[in-house]
Parts: sequence; structure tokens; C-alpha cells
Amino acid sequence: MSEVSPVTVAAEDRTDERSGPGCRFCGTTLRLTFVDLGMSPLCETYLAADELDRMEPFYPLLVQVCDECLLVQLREYVSPEAIFGEYAYFSSYSESWLRHARRFVESVTKRFALDAGSLVVEVGSNDGYLLQYLVGRGIPVLGIEPAGNVAEAAIERGVPTRVMFFGRETSQQLVDEGMRADLIVGNNVLAQVPDLNGFVEGLRTLLAPHGVVSLEFPHLVRLVEGNQFDTIYHEHFSYFSFLAVERILAEHGLTIFDVEALASHGGSLRVYACHAGDSSHPVGVSVDRMRADEEVLGLRDLAYYGAFSPRVIETKHRLLDLLIDLKMSELSIVGYGAPGKGNTLLNYCGIRTDFLDYTVDRNPFKQGRFLPGSHVPIAHPDRIAETKPDVVLILPWNLREEVTAHLDYIRSWGGRFVVPIPQAEVLR
Repeated sequence: MSEVSPVTVAAEDRTDERSGPGCRFCGTTLRLTFVDLGMSPLCETYLAADELDRMEPFYPLLVQVCDECLLVQLREYVSPEAIFGEYAYFSSYSESWLRHARRFVESVTKRFALDAGSLVVEVGSNDGYLLQYLVGRGIPVLGIEPAGNVAEAAIERGVPTRVMFFGRETSQQLVDEGMRADLIVGNNVLAQVPDLNGFVEGLRTLLAPHGVVSLEFPHLVRLVEGNQFDTIYHEHFSYFSFLAVERILAEHGLTIFDVEALASHGGSLRVYACHAGDSSHPVGVSVDRMRADEEVLGLRDLAYYGAFSPRVIETKHRLLDLLIDLKMSELSIVGYGAPGKGNTLLNYCGIRTDFLDYTVDRNPFKQGRFLPGSHVPIAHPDRIAETKPDVVLILPWNLREEVTAHLDYIRSWGGRFVVPIPQAEVLR
């Protein structure tokens, strides 16, 4: 790994008067704002009808950047136990995500020669969406999932799963039981960890001497380029560039030897890491290339981070202008999906039932409930065919192709689709 070069500070003063306690990685006092999305409820807390008249807690969505290590982060306003004790997100309801998991399993099984003598551990294994494909190949697995209701679905699928949070202590517990993982998978979990150092140290502890860690996470570069501010919510404590992740892993004795850019979740990175000094996994050219690409884009310059907030405000205004025009034309608008990102979008933009009659979701856990903050009702997808709305706002915009293919029938009555990100757009 190349030595980390100094961060360039922009000329103007962007000191945040609400400076926080300290960076969750390096401890530096946080002074600089990345974006402030106001107050918002927990994005995966879907309300029952009898909860609508109760007080609903809102927390700040203030995101800052560390001027020392460049980690973009949200403060821990709510504990992980409060967020993940019972969780509403089940990975298996996305067909495209299942295909993504299946392709990954096919690749790593061959690349790292996984067989019946291997052990694959997935941290944040959700409902067994990925490990099920390894089980089908006869490869031993263990899922680690803090949400009991989601873990239960994985166990019913035949995926051995422990209900617990992963970190220093729990990884040592597994080692004491005789486990060392040949492959540790962490898909979209790194961002959800407030104790970042404890989590990464846990990866190092559990990893076999020549094992591999595979981590996927939304790429900060794609978030900035695509105005993806809706991917910011309280369960995502950190937002990663490659530069930041490389430094964090290196601090805990892990070396990234390969990196891939992925289309998933609006643009993600998949990094492969091993123990520092493990010559069985030589560092590939992709690592130097990714590091150089981010440096060229200016990710060591704090001006890069300061330019994001004005673009978010502009995106909000454009979406509201479009929805107002549609409502003034007396068109009916409904939503598709009830993802966490959709709740950030709706609450930041002030979009409630005056704009959306309802939204739909394939997840039975969400149907019959109401979105947090906006209180938009969630229905079964069949309601779209029953009510024939003029416009469908796609809240999981990263699945726009899957959604438009699934709902292509709305064109039969002249229905149209709208996506809000990267900018409000009516799909033709």
C-alpha cells in the first residue's frame, strides 16, 4: 500500500459548529459537513395503523467528513440494537440481488478452491440469500445476523445462522470454538457498523492464515456523482471511498489485493483482502488503478466533499417541481417499493400523502404498514393493477430496470414511471 498523502484543505472555512466527538476510525474531532439532510425517523421502522397517532422519534441526518482519514460518517444517534433487533429488509425479495449473489458464489468457489473442507462465514448474512448457494454445493457455512426475525428465515432455508453482532469478542468466541474462515463475506455490512475498528479486528481474528475477506459496500464516488443522498440513513454509519477502506484495513493488518467496481446499489466496490504479508494473494494492478483514480478525482481534497451538499439541494428542488407539475395536472401518483433509501428521500423532500396515494412492496412484512415519517400506506403490488395510477415513482431507483420490466403493463393505460435519482426524470 502506498503511503497516505496529505489531505488538501479547501480555502474556504467549512467548520461545522456542531463538531462531534471524534472520527470512529482515527478519533480526530469532526469539524466538516458533507451534507445535512435535516431530521428523519429510522428508515426501516414501518408503522402499524395503531402507531400513527403516537410520537415518532426523528434524529439528525448530519453527515461529516474526517479531515485526517477522509472517512465520511454519520454519528451514532441510535444504537445498532435499536435498529437491527427486528429488521424489515429481506434480501431474497430482489431477484437481481439473488442473481448477483449466485454469480459471486460461482466465482469465489472456483477462484479460491472452496470445497467440503472449507468454511465460509458471512457477516450480516440476512435471510441466507447468498449462503444458500454454498450450502447447495456442499460447502460448510455459517451466517452471522443480528436480526432474529431475518435469521429465522435463513435457518428455515437450511443456512446455519448465529443471531449476534460481529466484532472483537464474538470473533474470538468463534475461534475458541475451533473456527477459522477460509472466506469471510461482508456484503453491505461495513457501513452498518459503528464500532468500525472492533469489526475489522474481528475479521482479522477469524480469518484463516491464507483466507480471504470479501467486502462489498456502496462506493462514495458513485454516491457523489449520482446525487445518491437517499442512501444516507441512520443504519449506515459510514460511507466509504477506496482510499478510506484501504487505510482502515491496513491499520488492522489486512491488505487489499484486488478490487472490482460493481453496478449494484447504484455503484459499489468489492474488495478482496488477506493477512498482511500473505504472499499467496499478490496485490493486483486493480488496487493501484483504483487508488490513482480516486486521487485524480480529488478525494484527497476536502473541496470534493464540500461540493456535494449544493447538488443535493438542487436535486430536491427539481423533484418537487416535477411532482407539483404532475399533481397540478390532476394526475395520480403512487410509489413502488418501501426501501430505506425511499424514506430518506421522502422525508428530506417533504413528500407525503399529498403527493403519493400509496406505495407497494413485495415484502409481506411491510404490507399493511405505513412508511416512517411520511405515513404513506404500503400495499401489495397488485393494487397498482387495481387502481391504474397515472404515475409510478420508483423509490428503489437502482432497480429501475427490474421494476419497469415487472410493471410494464401500466403502459397499457398510459401510465408512466418517474425516477428521482440522480435527477428527477420521467421514463419514456
